[in-house]
Parts: sequence; structure tokens; C-alpha cells
Amino acid sequence: MIETLLRDLRQPEYIHVLINPLPTYGLAMGWVGLVIAFFLKSRRAQIATLALVLIGAVSAWPVYEFGQQSYDRVLSMADTDGQAWLDEHQDRAQDLIYFFYALALLSAAAIVVPMKWSKSSMPLTLAAIVLGAVVIGMGAYIAQAGGKIRHREFRNEPPPKKPEQQG
Repeated sequence: MIETLLRDLRQPEYIHVLINPLPTYGLAMGWVGLVIAFFLKSRRAQIATLALVLIGAVSAWPVYEFGQQSYDRVLSMADTDGQAWLDEHQDRAQDLIYFFYALALLSAAAIVVPMKWSKSSMPLTLAAIVLGAVVIGMGAYIAQAGGKIRHREFRNEPPPKKPEQQG
């Protein structure tokens, strides 16, 4: 059993599937806490939940990297429709990963900047809440295409067409 687990942990596609919920579910849990902390006006709770949002946003980086590393192997395992969804999943991730990085930077700023300028706490926290909601939606959008790569039961629409296939 340990040998199997260690073998799986050397496969980037396995790691990708293992950690891919973090940028969406982890971020969403931190975000809910941040909203509550904001309304409670508790700076300590805001710092704790901003740290969770930061971790959720930063976790998009290894998910993205392991996804990139596993592209060829997953492509070879997928059927034609799954390959189209894989390309769509990759395109979405490539286009939107920078929003996760922006949220990570904003969350870090919302933790650190108010130590020097206390009046910046509420505006920065509110900005993290707004951007966090947008990024959670983006994470769901990326994941929606990813789920259709190998799960035919989730394919309730035709696969996306590449630009050269359209028109």
C-alpha cells in the first residue's frame, strides 16, 4: 500500500487531482470566514481568514504547475471529447491563474499594510472579499471544464471547438 502511494505521488496528474480542490474549496472556506470577520469587525479574525484566503490563492500555483506537467499523459488517456475539454481546461487555467496571484498579493497586503496604516484595514479587507468572490467563480469555471475530461457523465454540452475549427 505504501509503495502504491509513493508511486502515485511521483505522478504529476495524481498530485494535480489530489490538490486541485484547494484553490476553489479552500479559498471558498477562507472567504466565508473573511466575510464573517469583516462584519464582526474583528481584526484578529480578519488576519486569520486572510491567511486562509492567501493559502487558498497561492495553492493555485502548484495545481497549475502539476496540471501543466501532466498534460501529455492525460491527453493520451482521454477520448476525443475529453481532449477538447482538456485543452479548454488548460486555456482557462492559463488565462485566469494571474487573478489567483493578484488575490494572494492583495490578501498579504491586507494583513501587512494595516500594521503601519490602520485605516487601510477595512478597504483592503473589502477588496479581498470582492476579488475573492470573483476568483472563486473563476476557479469553478476552470474546474467545470476539468471535470469533463475523464467524466463523460458531466458532459452535458458539446465539447468546445478550437478557434481553427469554428466558422
